[in-house]
Amino acid sequence: MNVQNEFSRYADHYGSYNVIQKKVAERLVAGVKDAPQHLLDIGCGRGAVAEQIAWPYQQLVGIDFAPGMLALHPQGERITCLQGDFDDPKLYASLKATHFDRIFSASALQWSPDLAHTFALIRSLNAPVSLAIFTAGTFGTLFKTAGLPPLLRSADEVERLAKRFFNASCEVVRYSLAFDNTRDMFRYIKRSGVSGNRNVLTYKETKQLMENYPLDRLEFEVLFIQS
Repeated sequence: MNVQNEFSRYADHYGSYNVIQKKVAERLVAGVKDAPQHLLDIGCGRGAVAEQIAWPYQQLVGIDFAPGMLALHPQGERITCLQGDFDDPKLYASLKATHFDRIFSASALQWSPDLAHTFALIRSLNAPVSLAIFTAGTFGTLFKTAGLPPLLRSADEVERLAKRFFNASCEVVRYSLAFDNTRDMFRYIKRSGVSGNRNVLTYKETKQLMENYPLDRLEFEVLFIQS
């Protein structure tokens, strides 16, 4: 099952599992020191960024490829939700008809297959950015215990790309989330969307990992990019 369908499938449960994404969106929006009026949220999901914006604005356009998420996004006269792929040049060609004062993206761009390509598309809109991207330290101990390489790009790699395309400051922030047991932990991994719902282990391997995982928490690493 592809990522889009997994995100839609768990959309109804997502609110109780996206505690880290909410913290990321809160920090991302808090880093904006002005009050931009025309906003774009790339990979908007169910509206974590929109829910954090406290200032009055004129327009917010949210883009996501999962219709199940868009259906849960806040609605209103000032909000437009569009289904689209953040790697699609045609999407950005259509967005150029609108002026944006700031572009947000929280917890989405780590899944771009070609981040340089995606950054170039975002830059083509000529607006300041506030981006938060999960990086390789996310689930670091879990992948080490499983004997697997990190699922995501390193923070250093993402920062190099960000500074290539944007005049931006970058900051790595780490989070942890504790669980009562490993079963709840792995249920969170599946339903939160943080892993992109990539199945990289067999059932037997997953069972062994649950038995051998040495921590009572999951680790997350996020690079915040502000221009």
